[in-house]
Amino acid sequence: MFLITADRIRPVEIEYAQAGGFVIFEGKVRNSHKGRQVVALEYEAFEEMAVNEGQKLLDETQEKFGLIAATAIHRTGRLEIGETAVWIAVAAQHRREAFAGCEFIIDEIKKRVPIWKKEHYAEGDSGWIGCEEQKDALSGHE
Repeated sequence: MFLITADRIRPVEIEYAQAGGFVIFEGKVRNSHKGRQVVALEYEAFEEMAVNEGQKLLDETQEKFGLIAATAIHRTGRLEIGETAVWIAVAAQHRREAFAGCEFIIDEIKKRVPIWKKEHYAEGDSGWIGCEEQKDALSGHE
């Protein structure tokens, strides 16, 4: 299940009798980036497409790593320091597959799911993160 929400993320309990490996990842808003003091983040998403692409990613990951289950929840809107921006949970028979699947999901969300991040800085300005990398990837200039 892939969800986009403007509400605070509340972790979901995951239990599967056939699973021996469970991995939960929480990505939280930190107070600095590349030497600049961050005071907040803002996420925007093309929600319908993000949910569709996110679910495709979870389905692909379950098949690729033999996961029993995978869930991801991503916030939108303004987030303060310490708030959870993304929460991922995976279950697999063994820990190796659970860790690998979770890592794959977070890396691929950043690449494939249309969610954009803006950092707000202590100096009063702000900036979208990853836009140059996206532009280069789309134009083939990586």
